[in-house]
Amino acid sequence: MSKKVVLITGTNSGFGWLTAQSVAALGHKVYATMRDTAGKNAEKAQALSRVENVTVVDLEVTDEASVKKAFDSIIAAEGKVDVLVNNAGASMFGVGETSTPADLQRMLDINVIGPWRLMKLALPGMRERSDGLIINVTSGFGRVSFPFFTMYCASKFSLEGLSEGLYYELRPLGVDVVILEPGGFPTEMGSKVQTGTDIAVAEGYKALDDYPGKIFSAIGQLFETHKPDPQDIADAVVELIGAPKGERPVRTVVDPTTGQFIGAINEGTQIEFNKTMEAYGLREMLA
Repeated sequence: MSKKVVLITGTNSGFGWLTAQSVAALGHKVYATMRDTAGKNAEKAQALSRVENVTVVDLEVTDEASVKKAFDSIIAAEGKVDVLVNNAGASMFGVGETSTPADLQRMLDINVIGPWRLMKLALPGMRERSDGLIINVTSGFGRVSFPFFTMYCASKFSLEGLSEGLYYELRPLGVDVVILEPGGFPTEMGSKVQTGTDIAVAEGYKALDDYPGKIFSAIGQLFETHKPDPQDIADAVVELIGAPKGERPVRTVVDPTTGQFIGAINEGTQIEFNKTMEAYGLREMLA
């Protein structure tokens, strides 16, 4: 495998933390980005900086200037970015109506517009070289919308739609844009879940008060039974990087708990999607 320059977002914990180390272990040059490297993430940044082949860069995906500064610094050092892994994200739980427009806007800014900021910077160079890979980490909840995860699902649906269209537009130009769909995993993201700020609305949903507890109890039982390992996501990224260009699937599901459900949706949808692509004269883009 040729050595790549790999930019990964959200590396201060969870999937990103493990992915940065797993990719670097193969000899790739990893730029591990995270926000607030001089503040609350200083300890994580220092620890990751000590890993061979890893350089930590401060980057806040919701800040246009921060994104450009970080990206430009990598280009100045390396001249290119071969692989972009959009891993940084945020979750939201609770009754959908408690979310204000500002709440939803922030969720979209982190989970959709943030990745797009980086893609807009990475794609010109990738197209010019006719080579590149973008891996967008979405979720199984980017294919189905579960109650109480409504706003999170909406943001991941959006990233899925963005990624799927780009998959077909860019593959003929030598660039792969693919989707990685994790299921539920025990990571620090679970302790950072956001909630809607219009809390007065929740009074009208008292009849549903028991359901959030049931959800978390069921998730706990699934974790106990299946013991999902976040390293599986890092391994999936490594596998996608090593896969032949143009042969990577549009979606990769990594979910040891309920992944068969999402996999079945993907398979069935792809069959019908392919028929529609053919009907619209786009059969060659399926090759």
